[in-house]
Amino acid sequence: MKIALTIAGSDSGGGAGIQADLKTFHQFGVFGTSAIVALTAQNTRGVRAVHAAPVEFVRQQLDALADDLPPDAVKTGMLAEVPLVRLVATIVRERGWAPLVVDPVMVATSGDRLLSAAAESVVRSELLPLATIVTPNLDEAELLTGRVVRDVDAMERAGRYLIELGAGAALVKGGHLAGPTIVDMLVSPDGVRSFERPRIHTTSTHGTGCTLSAGIAAGLALGRSLEDAVETAIDFVHRAMESAPALGGGHGPLNHQVAPSILR
Repeated sequence: MKIALTIAGSDSGGGAGIQADLKTFHQFGVFGTSAIVALTAQNTRGVRAVHAAPVEFVRQQLDALADDLPPDAVKTGMLAEVPLVRLVATIVRERGWAPLVVDPVMVATSGDRLLSAAAESVVRSELLPLATIVTPNLDEAELLTGRVVRDVDAMERAGRYLIELGAGAALVKGGHLAGPTIVDMLVSPDGVRSFERPRIHTTSTHGTGCTLSAGIAAGLALGRSLEDAVETAIDFVHRAMESAPALGGGHGPLNHQVAPSILR
């Protein structure tokens, strides 16, 4: 059985972060391991508190996994602070962990900040060059590139710039665009591919980015091509949103019990 590792924050509401990643790994048929870099007190309405883990303890988690359960693919999510971003980048580089999916989690669906402003430049300079693929939404793409990203053409330009910064590929997610169709743009050295699907009018959107990046990591762990892994993960998130259980009074979780297309 293949192993996928998530390095991210814990979501007490169960819809995003480590919890969403492990549920997704399970559905894709890979064994999920985790290193928790932060604890959050949150629900569907928002984040009440964030407690970053001590850097040395995160190092011990990662070393323990490397020594006994080395991953076939890795994804990063919420990394919270500069020392944690630097530590994760250092260990990924030293251990030669690849493929690496970087989900540059900066702001929660509720609007709460999950990455310090100072850490943005460290993600850009130290983590992006290690990434097989980076998966920003429009807001995150703007923060990473310093450019306005509000239409499909700008999404492609942002993806190309992220590759110039060192990422192997970029999936710029267009969920925040207006209109009845959502467009996600995969930009790689091999070319550009857009993925289109009808917009689902729902408040159950909590954890979509975490689930998508976890699905990509799972697909890569299984040996699928990058494009196939992206396509399968996008389809999984779409159907998980369609059948979401409508829990909570805010942005509810997805239905992680749907089966990925590769297993149907």
